[in-house]
Amino acid sequence: MFAVAFVLFALALVAVATGVLGLAGRLPRNRFVGVHTEDALSTDETFRIANRVAAPTSVAAGFLLFAGGLIAFAAPWAVALGVAAATMAIALCTLGAGANVAGRAIAALVPDRTGGCGQSCGACSLRETCAPS
Repeated sequence: MFAVAFVLFALALVAVATGVLGLAGRLPRNRFVGVHTEDALSTDETFRIANRVAAPTSVAAGFLLFAGGLIAFAAPWAVALGVAAATMAIALCTLGAGANVAGRAIAALVPDRTGGCGQSCGACSLRETCAPS
């Protein structure tokens, strides 16, 4: 029980710290914590804005993980594992929602990368070989 609660508490600490640093605009650009999509990592400004927008959901996920840790600490082993799994799934969805909103917030700041493929979403593996339109 203690091990499960410890993992949830550690994840909660990371999520809250990331959210607080993101909200303050002090989270350094990196590929490990915060919103780290290709668009968000394109410049320091887009990373800062994306993480500022996603910060409230990161803090909320941290509080959810902390609450799950408290429940897991007091519960029997099987219940602790179930609570941990449910809490992590809900926290992951919360973080994903924040990253989604952040991606929409910085969309106008990122240059169009479709190249010459016309209506391509940018996923075309041949986009660099397409003739300019």
